[in-house]
Amino acid sequence: MTFASRQDALDIERETPWESRERPETLYRMLKDTAETFPDRPAVSFQLLSGPRDNSRTLTWMQFHEQVCRAANLFRSLRIKEDDVVSLVLPNSLETAVATVGAAVAGIVNPINPLLEPEQISAILRETDAKVVVTLKAFPKTDIAQKCAEAVRHAPSVHTVLEVDLNTYLSPPKSWIVPLVRPKNPDNHHADLKDFAVEMRAQSVTPDFPETGEDRVAAYFHTGGTTGMPKVAQHRYSGMVYNGWLGHQLLFTEEDSIMCPLPLFHVFACHVILMAMIKSGAHGVFPTPAGYRGDGVFDNFWKLCERWKTTFVITVPTAVSALMQRGVDADISTVKNAFSGSAPMPLELFRRFESATGMTVIEGYGLTEATCLVSCNPPEGQKKVGSVGVPFPYTDVRIYQDGPDGPVECAIDEVGEICISNPGVNVGNTYTEAAKNHDLYYHGEYLRTGDLGRMDEDGYLWITGRAKDLIIRGGHNIDPADIEEALMAHNAVAVAGAIGQPDAHSGEIPCAYVELVEGGSVTGEELREHCKVHVHERAAIPRHVEILDELPKTAVGKVFKPDLRKRAITRVYDAALTEAGLQARVAQVVDSKKRGLVAQLERTGEVEEDAIDHVLGQLVRPWEWAE
Repeated sequence: MTFASRQDALDIERETPWESRERPETLYRMLKDTAETFPDRPAVSFQLLSGPRDNSRTLTWMQFHEQVCRAANLFRSLRIKEDDVVSLVLPNSLETAVATVGAAVAGIVNPINPLLEPEQISAILRETDAKVVVTLKAFPKTDIAQKCAEAVRHAPSVHTVLEVDLNTYLSPPKSWIVPLVRPKNPDNHHADLKDFAVEMRAQSVTPDFPETGEDRVAAYFHTGGTTGMPKVAQHRYSGMVYNGWLGHQLLFTEEDSIMCPLPLFHVFACHVILMAMIKSGAHGVFPTPAGYRGDGVFDNFWKLCERWKTTFVITVPTAVSALMQRGVDADISTVKNAFSGSAPMPLELFRRFESATGMTVIEGYGLTEATCLVSCNPPEGQKKVGSVGVPFPYTDVRIYQDGPDGPVECAIDEVGEICISNPGVNVGNTYTEAAKNHDLYYHGEYLRTGDLGRMDEDGYLWITGRAKDLIIRGGHNIDPADIEEALMAHNAVAVAGAIGQPDAHSGEIPCAYVELVEGGSVTGEELREHCKVHVHERAAIPRHVEILDELPKTAVGKVFKPDLRKRAITRVYDAALTEAGLQARVAQVVDSKKRGLVAQLERTGEVEEDAIDHVLGQLVRPWEWAE
């Protein structure tokens, strides 16, 4: 079905129901249908190491179905019912994909970022009341097993830990060496410890329990948060199936080979890619446990695409930026499209990537609270670079502003809060904590995203800023309060304000501005060193700390962060222009109703506009000449 405009999306709604209302599709039914239709086609492939000739393992759709049934039966044998939680503290692997779907069939799956600290993992285990945890057996160069053991010690509801051993992916002599260098396996879980592979072999390859067929909560996903306690969003079968239906309807067929180096603990890889694979029968390839973070993945990326005859690359702007630092050194003629999400892609990076690879970049927008997908630039239609495209079929996006008598819908090109109604929005129960659902919806139906944006006359959605005060570093949410609290712990600091400053690689990175107590004496670099100790997540450590005589404040004494953002944009853009030897500087940063914060430049000598575009186009915030 063609998806080239907002009108096409509306036509699809009229002509193609995404599910039967009489018999709602569940995740298991979706998988069973695909396994019966394409039993011998490849479903999921994984390689532990990144080399284009390194060992790999592939499951066909029938094999994947059988493994999912074994996993679901295993979890049921461990007393997991439909409303019980199986948490996964895992990097990517075949077992991760199998356990993710198996847990969602048997109960509620709760993927957890294994890079989180033990106290954060433990807090999520307690919030979800997890009963079973699947994690890694101790393995060289990773501390996931150790962190998970510490987390489980403080999660009393966990009664069983299942371990996945990555050594099974290695061949001799490497597989002989691992037992000699393997870290000591933790024995302090305070739970029964079992081998995942051994327990799986004891299970049947068909379901041992009846499926009710009802729509229900089947997944808990924490909301990014690399610092602090993330909120936990609840996802229903209907939302998960809807995301899979969109992927099949608009992007993938059984002929596609999808290169996905993104983590399955994130909704992008799980709900957008894995669900779409299951619905369409497409082949998904997951290179190395750490994906893009894996050793050699960027260096070997194009050769991996050649090896797997990739047709679709799944990526994010930070990964594209890293790939553009390497030449295309393989035959990638099979690759037609790159689907990019998590953050807006800078214009210059967008152009360079399409030019260097010959791919079409499809930018999308989604959020954990809406199960995921909201909009994308149409694969077959006009792509307005800088926008996040048009809403998908069955997705209604409204732009609202608060009025004296309640929310008021904005006119075309008028900025307000982006609000969403679609099958992925679990109205009234978005978060597990009821208090966090308060004031989360307009008109009892439209999820308030916290993102600011506008809709243009062609139905394209543009994000201009954020109502919620988060720093998004490469798609990961960072709560500035955690940075501010760490800085305030220093006895020389009176007030602190943390924001995101523009960054060509990550979209934005944390920086902070501080006001000192009277008589206080400390440097910005000393405060950065202080943060390295007191900010517990590396990604949240501010790149730049600057001391001001007085921070800008509102009438009630709160730090006025828009002024800090303008200051950061000025500093970063001026530095980029100076480094490039361009005779221009930021005259001021203005708040445009249509474009958000815009850097207005003035010339300090002769300079070509294309040269400035090349430098500042790598940064997300737009620029223009001052009048």
